[in-house]
Amino acid sequence: MDDETREQWLARDFEQQRPRLRAVAYRVLGSAADADDAVQEAWLRLSRSDTTEVTNLAGWLTTVVGRISLDMLRSRSSRREDSWDTGLAELVAGGDVRTALTQPTRPAPDPASEVELADSIGLALLVVLDTLAPAERLAFVLHDLFGMPFEQIADILDRSPAATRQLASRARRRVRAADADGSGPARTRQREVVTAFLAAARGGDFSALLEMLDPDVVLSADEAAVAMGSPDVLRGPEAVAQRFNGGARSARLAAFDGGIGAVWTLRGEAMVAFRFTVDDRDLVTGIEMVADRARLDAMEILFLTS
Repeated sequence: MDDETREQWLARDFEQQRPRLRAVAYRVLGSAADADDAVQEAWLRLSRSDTTEVTNLAGWLTTVVGRISLDMLRSRSSRREDSWDTGLAELVAGGDVRTALTQPTRPAPDPASEVELADSIGLALLVVLDTLAPAERLAFVLHDLFGMPFEQIADILDRSPAATRQLASRARRRVRAADADGSGPARTRQREVVTAFLAAARGGDFSALLEMLDPDVVLSADEAAVAMGSPDVLRGPEAVAQRFNGGARSARLAAFDGGIGAVWTLRGEAMVAFRFTVDDRDLVTGIEMVADRARLDAMEILFLTS
């Protein structure tokens, strides 16, 4: 078989597997755009590999996508780190910052594609999966959602099958606990509110910010945040909205302390956490800025895809 014919066969077989591979990558990564990147990387690896001894192409490709997705999950904590030069004031539109460092942005994923994939798994489950450690998430998704044997998952994680089984079991307990206490759906709503709030802040949409704030909303800051330039307390929608309007460009969506908020990092280290309180009307009733080093170090911060 010449090279052209081989590539044609590989391309045909790969396209047959693409929907399943994309579903696997999406459930592990929680982002359609990242899932597409993982699948494309899998194709590149396939096209460069000698697959003459591969008897189960579907399994081989699933393993490859799993490894790529795991690497992407692990790298998220060190991506999009912001320079100190952007400053805390940029996060909350302090007014003194006249320039800001910007990060290259990727094209926005197709909304219809995102919705289709999200509907296939459920947004609430995606939110819970985002709180799992990368190894837990991969083990749970590949075994519980796609039926991959623990022996095969263990090879991807470079752990024993017994340890891999424990990872999946721990993830399963957390998913079930979230379903039982309702925190899955509650976190979904809170995530939507915080995501919308950050988008409105970055876009300078003052009216949208006002609509998301409770009439008695309070923005508070601990002593460390005050030392970095924040007021200790702001009350009322207009004052809080004005503080964030046009800012928050360096804040990353995150889960911590049982809720969804935002975190500003410097070289991978959390510098300020923004804890949001959202009521059952989906209004923000409070935002607490935490910059105290001891409090930040005690938090289990898990960054989420926005």
